[in-house]
Amino acid sequence: MAETSRFVPRRTIVLVGLMGAGKSKIGRRLATRLRLPFFDSDQEIEAAAGETIEEIFVNRGERIFREGERRVIARLLAKPVHVLATGGGAFMDRATRDEITHRAVSMWLRADLDVLVARVSRRSNRPLLKQGDPRAILAGLIERRYPVYAQADIVVDSGEVSPEATVTRAIAALAACPMAALPPQS
Repeated sequence: MAETSRFVPRRTIVLVGLMGAGKSKIGRRLATRLRLPFFDSDQEIEAAAGETIEEIFVNRGERIFREGERRVIARLLAKPVHVLATGGGAFMDRATRDEITHRAVSMWLRADLDVLVARVSRRSNRPLLKQGDPRAILAGLIERRYPVYAQADIVVDSGEVSPEATVTRAIAALAACPMAALPPQS
């Protein structure tokens, strides 16, 4: 713990993963522990659009949402080093993924299906889950997205342990990752 308590990343840390993996909750705690600013791309998108994510999906569609998401994430990645929680589909976009690769260190918060189902059942504002059975939808997303999330620089399991334990694991993984100590590419 002493070694990781002195760790200071030189790149922005971008959290990726499915809804319910804990990107916002872990991200806030990680930022606090590392004494870095925290941003949530979904909140930034809502502020820029003047609508909730759900309203953007309903009023303009997923394609328009993804275009705005790409622009907002690029803008956030231009800021000084911070922790950034992204929406579940952000890393699936090749342009966004490339921007993250060049400017940040990506961390996949991985969770199994049962954990995700339990966590997402607590909120009703997830547009993708309103299209049918949430468990079946999440299983399909796992099948499609986990191979892409596996391209992240770091993988941290976000299972049934406490958020603080996950943050401790995340910091240890960052401290062991040479990419986290490199400055971003121009």
